[in-house]
Amino acid sequence: MTKNWAQWHEDYDNPNSWLAQRLEIVQRDLRRALVHAPCDPDGTRRLISICAGEGRDVLPVLADDDHGYAVRALLVELDQNLSQRARTTAATLGLSNVEVATADAGEVEVYRSVTPAHVIMACGVFGNISSDDIQRTIATLPVLLTVGGIVIWTRGLLDNGYDPSLEVRRCLEKHGFAELSFSSPAGSRNRVGMHQLSAHPAYAAPVHSCTRIFDFL
Repeated sequence: MTKNWAQWHEDYDNPNSWLAQRLEIVQRDLRRALVHAPCDPDGTRRLISICAGEGRDVLPVLADDDHGYAVRALLVELDQNLSQRARTTAATLGLSNVEVATADAGEVEVYRSVTPAHVIMACGVFGNISSDDIQRTIATLPVLLTVGGIVIWTRGLLDNGYDPSLEVRRCLEKHGFAELSFSSPAGSRNRVGMHQLSAHPAYAAPVHSCTRIFDFL
C-alpha cells in the first residue's frame, strides 16, 4: 500500500512527535551549514533538498531575517500536493531564489542547474531506500557537491534496536566526507548527521555520466 505522505507530514504539527524533534535538530544544523559551507564569490550558496516534502527543513531557515542567508535552493519532491505546498510556502515567505521541482529525486539530471552545490539535504531519504541505493547515493554526493560542501542527513533507529546510521557514517567516510556533527538524542530514534566533503574521490564520475541513484520504496 502506498504511504499517504501528506498525512505523514501532519506529525510535524505535533511538537512532541519524533518528526518535530528531528526537524528542530535538522534546522539547527542547516543554520550552521549556511555559515560554514563554501560559497560563490558573491556570497551565494547553492542548496539541494532531496525528497524535500513540504520544505519544512529548509524554507523557514532561509526566511530567517536575522541571518539574511544568500541561498539559491532547489527542492525536489515527486508528490504533487507536497511540492505545491512547498512552492506556495516559498512564495508566501518571499523566497524568490527557491525553485521547487515536482520531479523524481532519484534522477541525477534534475539537479544539474544547481551543481556543484554547497549544501545538500538528504533528510528522510536513507530510511526509505534500499541498502544498495544508500551506498550508491552516498557515492554520488561528491559528484553533486563542491569540495568543502556539507550534507545533512537522517536515519532512524529500527524497531529491533539496530542503528543503521552506523553504516551511513562509515560509507560517508569511505567517500571522502569528514563528520562535523552527529546527533542521537537520549530516548529518541532520531539520528541526524552533518558531514563535509574533504576532497573529491579520484573515482568520482562527472555529473553527466550518472543517471539514477535510488528508488523510493
